[in-house]
Amino acid sequence: MKKSFILALSLVLLLSACAPNFQKEEEVKDNTANNSSEDTAILPKYKISDDYYSMKLPFKSSAARGLVVNNLNTRYDISELETGLMRVAQNTFDPDTYYFQEGQYLSKEVVSSWLNRQYTAKELKENKMSESDNVGLNPSDENKSIKESSEMEPIYLAHILEHDYLIKSKDSDKVVLGGVTIGLALNSVYYYQKEKNGATYSAPISAAKLENEGKKIAAEVIKRMRKIKGLSSVPITIALFEQKESSSVVPGNFIAYSSAGKGSSNLGEWKGINEKYVLFPNGKSKYKSDEDPFSYFKQDIEEYFPNFNGVVGRAFYVNNKLQNLNIEIPIQFYGKAEVIGFTQFTAGNVVEHFPTDISVQVSITSVNGAEALIVRDAGTDEPFVHIYN
Repeated sequence: MKKSFILALSLVLLLSACAPNFQKEEEVKDNTANNSSEDTAILPKYKISDDYYSMKLPFKSSAARGLVVNNLNTRYDISELETGLMRVAQNTFDPDTYYFQEGQYLSKEVVSSWLNRQYTAKELKENKMSESDNVGLNPSDENKSIKESSEMEPIYLAHILEHDYLIKSKDSDKVVLGGVTIGLALNSVYYYQKEKNGATYSAPISAAKLENEGKKIAAEVIKRMRKIKGLSSVPITIALFEQKESSSVVPGNFIAYSSAGKGSSNLGEWKGINEKYVLFPNGKSKYKSDEDPFSYFKQDIEEYFPNFNGVVGRAFYVNNKLQNLNIEIPIQFYGKAEVIGFTQFTAGNVVEHFPTDISVQVSITSVNGAEALIVRDAGTDEPFVHIYN
């Protein structure tokens, strides 16, 4: 637990390109969801970087907490949906002005019901339900004899993630809701069974179809959100996230976003997001110039451990330009001196092989957990190295 905490803290502190921005701590009244005018909130005295949002305290967990773990395919998608949605938010909500809070308006029950398939007219009648109960955002299974099969409309929507952004009122000592972002996680692969408890099959969903269906769902979501108490007038941004197949070792990515201004129930023009993750080694000529330094780095590591070939990298591209490379080196160590020696060797190879215009992080792990962390931010020459006790 201690190691995990130190690693998380190190990453947060080190991945920022700017020095901490210290500010005076401020106590305000919290006038956001589920709070009375007497509730007190603390606005932190500093934030670690101008690229991050400060978080209002005390921390309040999401009203739909826990659902994301069950609804997304991999831990990589879970992490990227969260952090990527924060990046999208910066297009609308300035990190210097707004404070972050996990979503408080979409409850676990609401999110779960919206993720369902639409009920058929027959199902509504059989279950004595009204049309107002028919809130599923995925298409109905009209032909029950087909069950979940490739002949059916796929389940497009996998999860809904809400982030709230708070702002300090100009004419009082209150913090109020300033805006909301919604991430719609969409399936790039549809999994189904031809019979109950039978084998699981898969069918790909084309990128064009996925985006088209995602935009239809978003149009309905914005209308529903305007009917929720507290959300009738604030700006709302909705972004589409394409999650990878369940076997993927890289995360999915956001593909587009759109915003509705104060009080509007209609989303504006959709803007494309050109981001993606690529696994190294990849072998495709498209990434050769970026992968070559990684290949030389990997080769040096394998020479240090002749029978080892477990070095993998996850490259993050924005507008087709490599921004960040996260490298994992899992290996068995037999003593602290070996950890120190190998970490020094690896840090030297980071400096030698990778250009300074990209950020590089190397995590060295063993069966005992995290052993060392090497971070070299873009624009710097020397890496930060931490060896865990």
